[in-house]
Amino acid sequence: MKNPPSIRINADPARMVAAIRFLSVDAILEAGEGHQGVPLGMAEIATALYRDHLRFDPQDPLWPDRDRFVLSNGHGSMLLYALLCLTGYEKISLDEVKRFRRLGSHCAGHPEHDPVAGIETTTGPLGQGIANAVGMAIAEENLRARFGADLVDHRTWAFVGDGCLQEGVGQEAISLAGHLKLGRLTFVWDDNRITDDGSTELSISENVAERFRVAGWHVIEVDGHDLEAVSLAFDAAKADPRPSLVACRTIIARGIARLQGRRGGHSAPLFPEDRAAMAEMFGWEGGRFEIPTDAAEAWRAAGRRGAEERAAWRRRLEASDPAVREEFLRSLDGRPTAGEAAALAGVREAAAGSTVPAALILSSGDAAAALCTASADVIVGCADLEAPTNHKRGLAAFTAEDRAGRYVHCGVREHLMAALSNGIAAHGGARPVAVTYLAFADYQRAAMRMAALMKLPVTFVFSHDSIGIGRNGPTHQPVEIIASLRAMPYMTVIRPADAVEAAEAWEIAATHRDGPVSLIFARQSVPPLRRDGAGENRTRCGAYVLLEAEGERDVTLLATGSEVTIAVEARALLAARGIRAAVVSMPCWNLFERQDAGYRASVLGPEGGVRVGIEAATKFGWERWLGFDGPFIGMTGFGASGPADELYRHFGITPEAAADAAEAALSTRR
Repeated sequence: MKNPPSIRINADPARMVAAIRFLSVDAILEAGEGHQGVPLGMAEIATALYRDHLRFDPQDPLWPDRDRFVLSNGHGSMLLYALLCLTGYEKISLDEVKRFRRLGSHCAGHPEHDPVAGIETTTGPLGQGIANAVGMAIAEENLRARFGADLVDHRTWAFVGDGCLQEGVGQEAISLAGHLKLGRLTFVWDDNRITDDGSTELSISENVAERFRVAGWHVIEVDGHDLEAVSLAFDAAKADPRPSLVACRTIIARGIARLQGRRGGHSAPLFPEDRAAMAEMFGWEGGRFEIPTDAAEAWRAAGRRGAEERAAWRRRLEASDPAVREEFLRSLDGRPTAGEAAALAGVREAAAGSTVPAALILSSGDAAAALCTASADVIVGCADLEAPTNHKRGLAAFTAEDRAGRYVHCGVREHLMAALSNGIAAHGGARPVAVTYLAFADYQRAAMRMAALMKLPVTFVFSHDSIGIGRNGPTHQPVEIIASLRAMPYMTVIRPADAVEAAEAWEIAATHRDGPVSLIFARQSVPPLRRDGAGENRTRCGAYVLLEAEGERDVTLLATGSEVTIAVEARALLAARGIRAAVVSMPCWNLFERQDAGYRASVLGPEGGVRVGIEAATKFGWERWLGFDGPFIGMTGFGASGPADELYRHFGITPEAAADAAEAALSTRR
């Protein structure tokens, strides 16, 4: 059924379509810039979706069982803002639309994640949105398997441009969604055959729709300017068990006579004369930012269409089993379960009691397994590295046959894995974890950046973090990536030194809600350093004194990850030379920066004192802690292939080198 029987939208659909076009053009003219191609070319498509099919209620924008809508071709943001304004979202008022692209406006140049405003995810980098949509569809399927269709029964829709489908992540999304048979996912393709450079024939020649068909999608091809035909296509998409592509043949910038169907239709400047000509073409009498009463009332009726569905859903929620209802609401709120803290504390205590060296990625797996046992919210994705990362453990795979599974085999699709994790987090009700090697972080960097920009609680887990992986060689030895992740705003980066710190890192990630966390683990075994398994989580401070100097401190050895062991051994060498050194473990620079000045000073040692940094990575960023002339024991270039212990000696990352550098610096200072 398209519309609940209580709501009849009998207005002329052409007037509703025109309202989108003129509100978009008015905002672009007011701003002096914008991308008119999408809102003018997809106006009929958007009207069909919001008038007849999308399950939403602007009076309760966070209704958990609403459909999720993603404008993946985010440069056409005025299409979304026009829809939100016309249907009655409070945050996207007409006054706000008039401030399109101005500093502080909710109507930014590209949509920015704000579910209260009706914006489900940030889009703009092409392809990210459709990959997010795959994650949203996975989250919906998993939550429906957990809580039943009475509480979870919605769809995910994504508007898609040619550019989204040219990006590699677009093909990754098509492939996995088809494989998983995500039948509640619909992509709506704006097939205008124009890119910023001109015709799509400049760069592609394949049949794009066939890419979907061979991946197992249901494909419907339709005239994108025939509103009723589009609406019928959406009916067909909802009736088919496969994910659907509705391929809508359109004319870019339809209505601007001098630009429509041309390269300039994408974002060429508009002028008042263009609007006047368009008004004559469509018989539009409204002035700038004026929506005639008939069109305005029709759109408000479309906005009220979901109220009855939401009320019925609310009644089902209230009538549900109290325990199920409480668990459902807890998951949606992102609150931890009652058992999570104890489960992770148990992992930390077990690690503290161990005397056996541990591969830290396996220690991470221990913590992840405990968390997954304590909370059904956690969904783990991995890029074809189940065995070497070992984060599946007892989890069942999420498949077309088992929607309750919580381990997503993403295949060799790191970019999609990260982007769909963002979609899971943006959807709500589930907590994503994405696992791969650190060297492959660059495959997913665009999505990681989007997670940070949206401050989404995504946990990125990385193994094989340094030259310590040995013979795989420099292609798999990520000497520069830790520094680049630390440079990303709102990305919390933690590199644990032993199994206790690994457990503490997971405790932090499990409760962090203000942005993504990157957990970076050594593949090789490292000896246990900590015995204090109970009590304070010392990693939460970002850095702390692991071993204080015997007497007044001469030198401070600062290290992260597996190199903390080197610092401990260097301290002993210095002690034999009569030099008193402290060892500081610095697992998380971000968290250390948030501590008060007094604490930071107590950890770093006296101002002007000798500090030596030790990390099997490049020096970039270490000057903050060492000063510009502080010695650094690490990498100055890429790695090499060979046994790990030989590589550490070859590159001079040894206790002896650290001790010698500290002694030389101390001699210079004295």
